[in-house]
Amino acid sequence: MDYEIIVVGGGHAGCEAALASSRKGHKTLLVTGNINNIADMPCNPSIGGSAKGIVVREIDALGGEMGKNADKSHIQMKMLNSSKGPAVRSLRAQADKITYPKNMQKTLKEQENLTLLESMVEDLIVNNNKIDGVILEDGKSITSNIVILTTGTYLKADILVGDKRTRKGPNNQKPSLHLSDKLRSLGFEIQRLKTGTPQRLDKSTIDYSKTKREDGDQERWAFSYETDPLYDVSKQEPCYLVYTNEKTHQIIKENLEKSAMYGGYAEGIGPRYCPSIEDKVVRFADKERHQLFLEPESLYYDDIYLQGFSTSMPYDVQEKMVHSIVGLENVKILKYAYAIEYDAINPLQINPSLETKIIENLYTAGQINGTSGYEEAAAQGLIAGINASLKLESKSPLILKRNEAYIGVLIDDLVTKGTKEPYRLLTSRAEFRLLLRHDNADLRLSEYGYSVGLIKEERHKKLIDKIESIKQLEKELKENKITPTKEVNEYLNSISSTTIKDGISLYELLKRPEIKMDNINHFKKLNYNKEIQEQVEINIKYEGYIKKSIREAEKMLKLENKKIPDNLDYQKIPNIASEARQKLSQVKPQSIGQATRISGVNPADISILMVYLKKRGFHE
Repeated sequence: MDYEIIVVGGGHAGCEAALASSRKGHKTLLVTGNINNIADMPCNPSIGGSAKGIVVREIDALGGEMGKNADKSHIQMKMLNSSKGPAVRSLRAQADKITYPKNMQKTLKEQENLTLLESMVEDLIVNNNKIDGVILEDGKSITSNIVILTTGTYLKADILVGDKRTRKGPNNQKPSLHLSDKLRSLGFEIQRLKTGTPQRLDKSTIDYSKTKREDGDQERWAFSYETDPLYDVSKQEPCYLVYTNEKTHQIIKENLEKSAMYGGYAEGIGPRYCPSIEDKVVRFADKERHQLFLEPESLYYDDIYLQGFSTSMPYDVQEKMVHSIVGLENVKILKYAYAIEYDAINPLQINPSLETKIIENLYTAGQINGTSGYEEAAAQGLIAGINASLKLESKSPLILKRNEAYIGVLIDDLVTKGTKEPYRLLTSRAEFRLLLRHDNADLRLSEYGYSVGLIKEERHKKLIDKIESIKQLEKELKENKITPTKEVNEYLNSISSTTIKDGISLYELLKRPEIKMDNINHFKKLNYNKEIQEQVEINIKYEGYIKKSIREAEKMLKLENKKIPDNLDYQKIPNIASEARQKLSQVKPQSIGQATRISGVNPADISILMVYLKKRGFHE
């Protein structure tokens, strides 16, 4: 074999996959159409956001690169939902579209065991339903033990503007013309998906006096647990808030038939949770306005990204739409919005390891699996790279559970429920989101990162020390009590907290909603860093809810541990509903737990399945 692992595509999924496998010591080739476009950000100039920011933390906790690169490349940092509960807090970075790709490319080029090749993969070498390599556009064959496809939105990509369709990839790059046909011929179900991007505006032509300024946080943040954030908070680039209005909506309604989607020119299904502006106006007709953000793309040029205004309207209509917005009346559009259609595979044909069910040793990650977003792609790429490496090493794959990581929720949703539209990760998709927080990603996942070889010894030791410090602080708070002295009660009164009549431990005191760790430090100086104190405060304040979530997770895990044999013939199970039989045969769930999450499989079907397996000695 020429290589152990070939990664096809240099987007965010491809970068993580290639780095994971090469860092684990496997000879890896990354093939991409344009090396200068590696880690490109063709859509929004940000990393993180609601739920997605937690995914970036999880990527870092497992030993991935996205968080480190975002920390080196951002021009603004903000913690979203900081005034709300810890389950929904999430970090978001405004990334520099020049710096981010350059830094990632530098990391890839310096990585041992990794070779970069500029070319297009147009065919796969498959023998006896097992991958043996790839064939490039010039006909050259390169062999490998494993191939990971991370093709993004490039498979038969079409740019849509009004009734015009142009066969091009993002940013007018060359698309992949034949690979999806090969996949179809191998037995993959190919579906057509659609996404889009808004206009870029000339910074100097915006009337900022009519906008609302949105600055970064005055507190320093970092995605990576290995980053010591030292950036100057006063030098962050601001964003600005504007709104659509009645005039904007009227222009859209009058020209609906000219958009690619409403004019019938689009084939693919667009994302429900990141819709075009015309889709928002139609679906939410009662809304008088929609908020939009003006986001700087880079320190090196003056393009402003009009977040929330994605459209496939013709250029002349876009001019009217944009100029109807207060503050943008005289703005110059530097780049028009467009929709993009592309081929993807049905994710029900993928195992939880991200190895495909149809071709052995062929893995897929990112938008080819039906997802949207840089973060979702990077997460899948990391898991695919890890699991491809583990398979080479004859080890079991890393399968993250729904109570362990948003990454686990993402992959389980894809391979169990499938998707007919670009999938977007949301906090509401995670039933155990109180356990899957921004602050504890390392405590949840770094042990996995260490066990697979992507977390180094020094970092692992810091993790162990952190866990011990958390336990020690909790112990100190339980052992130290305050008594109802005059000084104590006067202080409690001063912070609007109920006075005490009996002695109370600092642990119990901290359970009060109005009491913060700063107040505890008033009674006893705690010699622990801010991170440890924050972790303990969350653990104590939400102790009851966390314990309840853990109990619910344990119930789920009992079902996850009831395995289903791979070769089970669902046609032989009597009395099971026909829809359930069809869905179970298609998904081939690996456990009873996974089977319960398949759409169309009811509790009665699960009961019949469990009885059937128990009679055959699978479950005691």
